[in-house]
Amino acid sequence: MQIPRGSAKTDWEVELGVVIGRGGRYIDERDALEYVAGYCVVNDISEREWQIERGGTWDKGKGCDTFGPIGPWLVTADEIPDPQRLSLWLEVDGRRFQNGNTKTMIFGVRHIVSYLSRFMSLQSGDIIATGTPPGVGLGHKPQPVFLRAGQIMRLGVEGLGEQRLKTVSA
Repeated sequence: MQIPRGSAKTDWEVELGVVIGRGGRYIDERDALEYVAGYCVVNDISEREWQIERGGTWDKGKGCDTFGPIGPWLVTADEIPDPQRLSLWLEVDGRRFQNGNTKTMIFGVRHIVSYLSRFMSLQSGDIIATGTPPGVGLGHKPQPVFLRAGQIMRLGVEGLGEQRLKTVSA
């Protein structure tokens, strides 16, 4: 994973990824899981200074090369009985920063799929990053902690596999 040139606040976010299998719009919440092909691990990397302190949209802090790695694989929806009961975690250099469960998500998968479909057509292959548990670097107390070149991130979601990423300078 590359830390962009000039970045001072590159951060991590382990998230459940929802992969759409059947396109739709105005999807009823009770039917939302019928539109899900499967699930994956997402690391929603963010450059916080560019995202928050430079005004405008968040895109410039989220869309850098190598940001947002997914996988290591897609686990089909039939293999995950309840997407709201999955543990997720993230470590940097062996230190656990995030440790959570999808049962504490502010909005569940059904709601997220239904809500997004009100504003855009969801297409097969779309990936929705659902949000992250506490423990991102920006929120670390007493002082934020951000990624540096040479560090190792390990992260995973129960039943969906694990990522291992080495940070390098771009």
